Amino acid sequence: MVDIDIEKLKSGDRRSLSKAITLIESSRPQDQLAAQDLLKKILPYTGKSFRLGVTGTPGVGKSTFIETFGQHVISKNHKIAVLAIDPSSPTSGGSILGDKTRMDKLANEVNAFVRPSPTSGTLGGVAQKTREAILLCEAAGFDFIIIETVGVGQSEFEVARMVDFFLLMILPNGGDELQGIKKGILELADSIVINKADGENLKIATQTQAQYQSALQITTHSSFWNTEVLLNSSLQTKSSEELYKLFMNFQNLAIQNQQWNKKRQAQNIDWYNSLIKDLIFNKIHVSKKLNKHFNEFVESINNSNITPIEAAHKIVEEIFSGLEK
Repeated sequence: MVDIDIEKLKSGDRRSLSKAITLIESSRPQDQLAAQDLLKKILPYTGKSFRLGVTGTPGVGKSTFIETFGQHVISKNHKIAVLAIDPSSPTSGGSILGDKTRMDKLANEVNAFVRPSPTSGTLGGVAQKTREAILLCEAAGFDFIIIETVGVGQSEFEVARMVDFFLLMILPNGGDELQGIKKGILELADSIVINKADGENLKIATQTQAQYQSALQITTHSSFWNTEVLLNSSLQTKSSEELYKLFMNFQNLAIQNQQWNKKRQAQNIDWYNSLIKDLIFNKIHVSKKLNKHFNEFVESINNSNITPIEAAHKIVEEIFSGLEK
């Protein structure tokens, strides 16, 4: 079992933080118990970061943006952690884990921590243990935490529920992408950033900005914040400063409107609900009896002897049978 020195972790020791995240990602029962104990001990030292979610289609430039912006945040005397969600192979379970090579400059900064996390096949490509990793990073003194997702899809909805500010990155394409983006995703975004808005791209990026601003007029967001559409160039320091001011302004307004703590509470309740679902599913596979019946239902579904909804009701009834008596 991995032994974690909590004092070293609290001091910001990156080796201890890496070991702690490895522990919480472990599926071994004894490691899971140790992880629960660790999280309980570090809980008083958490909650003091700005949690930023960054998403966008592959190739939009998320990693370059995060590296440039991350270095700017460090210059503001912040400590930044990047939890990059990596796609796991659906067959082998292995993951690419290439973010440290794509953010090599940031990864080598003393006040930065870059950690790729495999999705392990979880819903929407969001690592099952990302929320726990956020708490560990906060306990280690990282006060600006970025969650980078694999791309556009269900993962956005998952990440949006675990961060304070959700940023959607798009390319300057004249708004052609608008048709392929669901209204719900626009409603999730606290800001839309049109990346690579420089050189020959600047004119079309400005056109794209106008089209998205128009589209956002028919969406609803929070009571205190209007989603902004910004241009960004990782080649220009002023872009990073503009975004930094935007995030700080959002935080100040959320606190003034008594929404900051409410959002954190909602994040915890969503995590609680998500954990219950995961734990019940794990319970099925740990129990020999339940797992046997689960697989029998799978076979019956495949043979069209039972509907999936009927099978699901039966297995849930079996789990909770006797509890209400």
